[in-house]
Amino acid sequence: MKVDILAFGAHPDDVELSCSGTLLRHIDMGKKVGLIDLTRGELGSRGSADLRDQEAATSAKLMGASFRENLRLADGFFTYDQATLLKVIQAIRQHQPEIVLANSLSDRHPDHGRAAKLVSDACFYAGLLRIETADNAGKVQTHWRPSAVYHYIQDKNLEPDFVVDITEYIDKKIELVQTFRSQFFQSDAAEYADEPETPISSAGFMNFLKSKSATMGRPANFDFAEGFQVGRTPGVQNLFDLS
Repeated sequence: MKVDILAFGAHPDDVELSCSGTLLRHIDMGKKVGLIDLTRGELGSRGSADLRDQEAATSAKLMGASFRENLRLADGFFTYDQATLLKVIQAIRQHQPEIVLANSLSDRHPDHGRAAKLVSDACFYAGLLRIETADNAGKVQTHWRPSAVYHYIQDKNLEPDFVVDITEYIDKKIELVQTFRSQFFQSDAAEYADEPETPISSAGFMNFLKSKSATMGRPANFDFAEGFQVGRTPGVQNLFDLS
């Protein structure tokens, strides 16, 4: 399925935490959005990989994404090598996105920066004629290079190259994040009471998430925003494209 935007996350919930407001805005604009998780988050301290699979599917349906896939790379230990690159190239060629969203270029979790380079480089290599890949049915794929790769900002307070207004979508974003019930605080979820505490499982984390979006939006006069960095300078047709 061809999509307009393909959003990659190293782990299930990366996309929800960092760029789901942006995706909701573009879905409302009529754009097709696909989601690909590189790993199942099996090293997470809370819940399980099977449970995260279920939570990820629930979130994708609630978001209105066209599909969600998981490449089942090894959480924490996926490597930058030919075989891994080819898996990501295959996915890019399969869905032929105009825009790719990827993990933060630098972040607290080592997987995020590694995933950022992996996906960004795969977008370039996917456009090379001499790299051959086949789809799941064995059909040779057509080369394809997305027009742009944007890296969403995650845990670190990095300086964005641009921000996207998500004011209308901040509550829906929080709802999407909370579909990962095993990972985040739930006042009504007694089944997770014995799970270990993590930096994102506290009762105050959702307030932090909203505050971070408010801080990101303030310089652009948006109530809430999500920030992105770029690997190359983006261009605009005229100055009125900027707000």
